[in-house]
Amino acid sequence: MYPQGSKNYQINFSGLGCWLTVLAVVWLLSAIGLGWIVKSIAFIVVLILATPVLAYLGFRWWLKRNLIEGNCPVCETQLAGLKNAPTVCPNCRTQLQVTPQGFVRFTPEGTVEVNAVDVTAGDRSGDAVDVSVEVLPPVDDER
Repeated sequence: MYPQGSKNYQINFSGLGCWLTVLAVVWLLSAIGLGWIVKSIAFIVVLILATPVLAYLGFRWWLKRNLIEGNCPVCETQLAGLKNAPTVCPNCRTQLQVTPQGFVRFTPEGTVEVNAVDVTAGDRSGDAVDVSVEVLPPVDDER
């Protein structure tokens, strides 16, 4: 290919463009001043470091005000829920409403709460008791 006696040297300028760009940017920044860019970078670094800390503290404050812990009024299971949000007890599947005071059974308008009472005699515990229920119409408040 090449004769034995010739000396060929090649000069490669492929990386020169990158170095010229870096030198041009450094010269431009030194010509207009570096104070504003250093302050901007410092501000961005502080903002990046402070944002997660402030978000964490804000979330903890919000959670302390809105997380309600208490027992299910039906089965006494320990529950936690957000204030004024409906939830379901995982143990007894009762629909509950979370209030600032605790958990309350969610009942539609017009529902009457009834507690059952054992009325059988001590010696007749095996006998069934017949109960009749009469549903009354709603009361008008016009008097």
